[in-house]
Amino acid sequence: MSAAQTVKLSSGHSMPVCGLGTWKSKPGEVAASVKHAIKSGYRHIDCAAVYGNETEVGEGISDAMKEAGVKREDLFITSKLWNSRHHPDEVEPACKKTLQDLGLDYLDLYLIHWPYGFERGDNNFPKNEDGTVRFDVDTHPSETFKAMEKLVEKGLVRSIGVSNFNSEQISDILEKCKIRPAANQVECHAYLNQAKLLKFCKDKDVVLTAYSPLGSPDRPWAAAGEASLLDDPKLVEMGKKYGKSAAQILLRWQIQRGVTVIPKSVTPSRIEENFKLFDFTISDDDVAVLDGFDRPDGRLIVPLLDGKPRDAGHPHYPFNIEF
Repeated sequence: MSAAQTVKLSSGHSMPVCGLGTWKSKPGEVAASVKHAIKSGYRHIDCAAVYGNETEVGEGISDAMKEAGVKREDLFITSKLWNSRHHPDEVEPACKKTLQDLGLDYLDLYLIHWPYGFERGDNNFPKNEDGTVRFDVDTHPSETFKAMEKLVEKGLVRSIGVSNFNSEQISDILEKCKIRPAANQVECHAYLNQAKLLKFCKDKDVVLTAYSPLGSPDRPWAAAGEASLLDDPKLVEMGKKYGKSAAQILLRWQIQRGVTVIPKSVTPSRIEENFKLFDFTISDDDVAVLDGFDRPDGRLIVPLLDGKPRDAGHPHYPFNIEF
């Protein structure tokens, strides 16, 4: 186990290749899970304002630093700007609110959570009477990113990046903005391996981070009987071959292909297991097998309304092109 295995970002800062995700971590659980993760060797914690738990995440960070003797500069903390805060005037106040909730003076990485904006205001999900979301279609992602650049200038954030952006949207940022996005955080697992987007990001010196790297088996909208990546017979058999769990195989595969991972768990034993990735290597033949898991219907994390993609009508919806 090595807490020091990192990847160098275009900003010059280093990001640990394995972090703890906090999406869907319930109140009353997340502080303990963050504290346990840091005590277990994690140095990268991924969070977001919309998760509604950043105050507890901050408590976990603070407790771990006191109890484990970890310094702030040893940690890498990521957060994300929510969709209703895309207007340039909203960016700095949103960042400062996150810093206040986390109890931090700066973020190591701040991401635009999605490329499309919602109507400005305190409501994270402003809706019309029919349940559809009220969009902000006038604020372009590049304008939001330019406001993010000012956070770097002010020392509030060390690196900035994006999340759920496609290749065309990243290209637009590269063309119009001064700072290269340090990372693009996207859904990425063996059923959706993002091979084309990964190659694109590598070519542009943008680190790809995988959220839901285990296939998000606890996603609330999973249909009964829907295939679970962790239960895939080929994967289970491969785990036996290496003496590792299916989760460890999936995470190690990502790291070997140059993808950073942020698996979520609130279970102490799984938090520890998900970090034990640095004492084995998956063979090229087995990597090829895992690469072959990819499938056309592999995307699992799409906000839905009445069974259809909720935000597909937004002009900046990212999944209308191939990658």
